[in-house]
Amino acid sequence: MRVVLLGPPGAGKGTQAVKLAEALGVPHISTGDIFRQAVKEGTPLGKKAKEYMDSGLLVPDDVVVGIVRERISQSDCSNGFILDGFPRTVEQADALAAHLAAAGTKLDAVINIEVAEDVLLKRLTGRRVCRSCGTPFHVHFTPPRQVGKCDNCGGELYQRDDDKEETVRKRLMVYAAQTEPLIAYYERKGLLKTLDGARPAPVVLADIIRSLGR
Repeated sequence: MRVVLLGPPGAGKGTQAVKLAEALGVPHISTGDIFRQAVKEGTPLGKKAKEYMDSGLLVPDDVVVGIVRERISQSDCSNGFILDGFPRTVEQADALAAHLAAAGTKLDAVINIEVAEDVLLKRLTGRRVCRSCGTPFHVHFTPPRQVGKCDNCGGELYQRDDDKEETVRKRLMVYAAQTEPLIAYYERKGLLKTLDGARPAPVVLADIIRSLGR
């Protein structure tokens, strides 16, 4: 089964993708992970991506698409995959559809995990990380026993720049501008299934699996 997961930052795509991949017995493909792997392995596309990343520039669509094509062409994807973080634009979606068509296959479903902005802000801005051991906490959902201190090592807890409210709002604006058009794109193709991602993660996972007819 070939599935794309859509949803704004903080919607829980990564968590659901890992669990769904386990349930379906197919690879979870995170674009962030395959970017890092391609750069580490020094593939031609990985080297090209690194040039842009080192210069602080966005990696162009053709490089992103090329790296994803390389990954989904590997043998472990022959029975399907869960794509998390790709496509991000309609152009990337067109390129993915063309690649799959050339291979004689297509997407089975696109799961859109919908969460209200105030919930996303609460989820993202509440995250804290231990500066010493990296253990994650959340001020609302998994608070430390002592404010500002790690339960494991006593290290200082801090808020990453990515999780500060101003940055989170910018990330949500970028998502709305670049990625939300994919919702209409996949709806027109009859592939879209929209689910409420504000519920507990196991409930959302069960709903995703039901929507896939599994």
